[in-house]
Amino acid sequence: MTAYWPEFFAIALAHLLAVASPGPDFAIVTRQCVLSGTRAGVWTAVGVGSAILLHVGYCLLGVALLLSSSPQLFNVMKLLAAAYLFYIGVRALRSKGFVFEKDQFVAAENFSPHQAVVQGFLTNGLNPKATLFFLALFTVVIDPATPLIIQVFYGLYLAVATFVWFALLSLFLGHRLVRDRMLRLGIWFERAMGALLILLALQITLTLRA
Repeated sequence: MTAYWPEFFAIALAHLLAVASPGPDFAIVTRQCVLSGTRAGVWTAVGVGSAILLHVGYCLLGVALLLSSSPQLFNVMKLLAAAYLFYIGVRALRSKGFVFEKDQFVAAENFSPHQAVVQGFLTNGLNPKATLFFLALFTVVIDPATPLIIQVFYGLYLAVATFVWFALLSLFLGHRLVRDRMLRLGIWFERAMGALLILLALQITLTLRA
């Protein structure tokens, strides 16, 4: 195992830079935390982390290479991702916002752990940038001669590290002081998050290949 530490650290660094950059995952976890608190954000992080296993799985099976070499298939994936982000964005724009009850803000939407997990999973799982990132990891960074069991270990680490990152982010964003400051923006917070998700959807559609 010691022979693979340099490779592991390269993967860990690349993943840290990727997961820390703002994107659909960050937007969806932020929205969940502000709307429904830390618990909602953590459940969303479970979904995002689980989706990492999906990316790792199809990279190990060679499906990612097939997707990247077929513009038509990759375009379908991008359209699905864009449609999903657009749907969530429109829902946010149409949200009724928040009500104030017993000295605390309450979201107009009811929180469901199952829905939070599914939303996190679909947001990351359909993200074409995540597909390209993991394809690069498994074709450029990871040596083809690396044993399968070691590659599986890498995948498990990436899933856990992703969950931990967004769970910690949820603890911060779900803190009452931070959350209340955002919620005091009222309906404009939801409008801003909706617009951001729709812009991300449009950005994906602009990368469609002919």
